Amino acid sequence: MERKLAAIMAADVVGYSRLMEQDEAGTFERLRAHRKELFEPEIQQRNGRVFKLVGDGLFAEFASVVDAVECAVILQRGMAQRNSKLPVDQRINIRIGLHIGDVIVEDSDRHGDAVNVAARLQQLADPGGICVSRSVMDHVKQKVALAFELRGEERLKNIAEPVSVFRVRLDGTQAKFLPPLPDKPSIAVLPFENLSGDPEQEYFADGMVEEIITALSRFRGLFVIARNSSFTYRGRAVDVKQVGRELGVRYVLEGSVRRGGDRLRITGQLVSASTGAHLWADRFEGKLAEVFDLQDQVAMSVVGAIARRLEDAEIERAKRKPTEDLDAYDYYLRGLAIADIVTREANDEALRLFNQAIQRDPDFALAHGRAAFCYNRRKANNWMVDRVLEIATAARLARRAIELGRDDAVALSYGGHVLAYVAGDLDDGAAFVDRALVLNSNLATAWASSGWIRMCFGAPDIAVDHEARAMRLSPLDPRLFLWQFFTALAHYCAGHHQEAISWAESSLREQPNSVSAMRILAASLALEGRIGEAQRATARLLTVDPTLRASKLGDVMPPFRRPEDRTKYVEGLRQAGLPE
Repeated sequence: MERKLAAIMAADVVGYSRLMEQDEAGTFERLRAHRKELFEPEIQQRNGRVFKLVGDGLFAEFASVVDAVECAVILQRGMAQRNSKLPVDQRINIRIGLHIGDVIVEDSDRHGDAVNVAARLQQLADPGGICVSRSVMDHVKQKVALAFELRGEERLKNIAEPVSVFRVRLDGTQAKFLPPLPDKPSIAVLPFENLSGDPEQEYFADGMVEEIITALSRFRGLFVIARNSSFTYRGRAVDVKQVGRELGVRYVLEGSVRRGGDRLRITGQLVSASTGAHLWADRFEGKLAEVFDLQDQVAMSVVGAIARRLEDAEIERAKRKPTEDLDAYDYYLRGLAIADIVTREANDEALRLFNQAIQRDPDFALAHGRAAFCYNRRKANNWMVDRVLEIATAARLARRAIELGRDDAVALSYGGHVLAYVAGDLDDGAAFVDRALVLNSNLATAWASSGWIRMCFGAPDIAVDHEARAMRLSPLDPRLFLWQFFTALAHYCAGHHQEAISWAESSLREQPNSVSAMRILAASLALEGRIGEAQRATARLLTVDPTLRASKLGDVMPPFRRPEDRTKYVEGLRQAGLPE
């Protein structure tokens, strides 16, 4: 029995029996015209194939989930346009369902749960609408400019497990994936407005928000959107209801910071994202030296407004200060502002600023962790000059970050990742990243590092799941390209080369100069037998990293625990044309 993975489309006519009863010949001819003039050409154009016609419906298969979803959208929009030219009583409305899974191949026909689920999803769709399973949505959410709305968990006839069903929005009002609300209080903290009159103080307001987000994230009863996603709203007039939909949160915190001389004033207001109602507002004033106390007051007030039953012990943990030295904190914030810019110059400057923060306060755990991660980026991008010295320095910084920040999830996640990748100590790196997740299960960076480490250990399926968690916690993160690359690498190790190609391409759309994604794209294309495309990808790679050679891949390669993963990594790039 032959099996294959396919995206299945099921489509049928709404109220077909009624239409046939009213005008049998006319309905039949119009439906035949829709099939011949719209459905069959568009399905073929998207590399699909109709494998079954059932009365008023059809089933089609696609090798690409993206092609299947885009085709379904084109078909529904095409039907809407064709119907607009007909009298109401002659219009035919279609429902479409999409699912991806294994199918049984029998000559030109297809059978199995994937076909059955698609048929059940089609029955749940609105007239003129599209319903997809979570597996379809997860595949395409970062690749198509469409919105998805959770319909809910549905028990489908003859399907053992419930299926998460999503509607595809076709009105064009939201060109983004709309994540479902989590099952606990959820919040996004938007960038605070800088009222100091000095644009140079923007980083200080950003740092204030960063610390409030960090404090809120320590409460396990809260789901907190990462800073890098909430900061995409900087400088925009926002509708909090839209922010709530786009980030999948129930609450939004807005505010402002005014810094004058040695005085600070922080204002904050908590808004319900579903109603727009103001739930809480307050103002906090104090001396600049009291900045951390002010941050604590804001964080604890917000938590109290959202979830008053949180444990007192957790509230106390929000009071931890990153450093007592305000100059060290200033250097750290300046480094943080450029740390995620993927250029050698920005990375070097961020490292310099973090080192200055460490010189001012040698016990500043976060500064050590961020400085260590600058070396992580140097290794990944093949920027290291004195490898022995830089690896030793990175390991020292990482271990110092962990020593100083044993209760700091951010310091532990950065330190653990650097130990695993730069120093090659997977076991210690995994232990410290796991501890970070125990301390803060809302930390997107920790989930991403955990996924990457699980991939290195030879557990690519777990890796893909952990990367998905990171992307859900921070869906608009500037580091999204990195987490997409981690996902691509996990699929590559699992032998899912087409998935690896898709995720690597997504990563490169986010960050065109990501050499890590270029490497995995070239290797995946080669092992898929697409040698010409692989060679072009390698040529592109060599324009960005001209010194890269197959014999030196150990300088940038992850510390794979399984020998076959190391061999495959090198062999894929050799087949892609990387010089020895």
